[in-house]
Amino acid sequence: MASLPPANVVDVEEAKVALRARSRESRLGRSERLLTEAADALALHTLSLPEIVAADCVSIYASRSTEPGTLPLMIALAERGVRVLIPLLGNGLQRGWGEFLGADDLTARAPGRPPEPSSPFLPQESIADADVVIAPALAVDPTGTRLGQGGGWYDRCVPDARDDALVLAFCFPEEVHGDDDPVPREDHDAPVHGVVTPDGVTFFER
Repeated sequence: MASLPPANVVDVEEAKVALRARSRESRLGRSERLLTEAADALALHTLSLPEIVAADCVSIYASRSTEPGTLPLMIALAERGVRVLIPLLGNGLQRGWGEFLGADDLTARAPGRPPEPSSPFLPQESIADADVVIAPALAVDPTGTRLGQGGGWYDRCVPDARDDALVLAFCFPEEVHGDDDPVPREDHDAPVHGVVTPDGVTFFER
């Protein structure tokens, strides 16, 4: 019989599940208008960052309906001539990337799945091409601890990013925790360097 994980590990996993549930429920209360305004504000703040201005390639998640929206940012970057990489599942649920080819090209393969491009599949290690990596987050705290959706995509991929790449989380303002309310963290959780919300950008110590 397999041994049970230590009690503290179980506690962290349970805390993550509970926090994800609260964040997802809260997101359901945003109207389409508020989500559109949030996406435009996220793009505005991000596009002004020096690292984005200088970037040749940016990795961004393609947002689902209740997530902090990324489409305005992807369109603006593409118009600047920046190469935009989006998560793409290959054969056998192989994790990798595809290039953003435009808003009309994005398609959700199944209900609840994020939209994906039709471009060729690129291996996971292609994230090393990105000067900036933007990851989704359900919560983040001042240590750079980020709570993702639970699939582990970015925790697996971020270690393949370049050491000089800027890693940012996107979330809503109330999902940014303070020092007195840390986000539950496990050893495999990849930290971020800062967070962008519709209210602005906050950087953490690197």
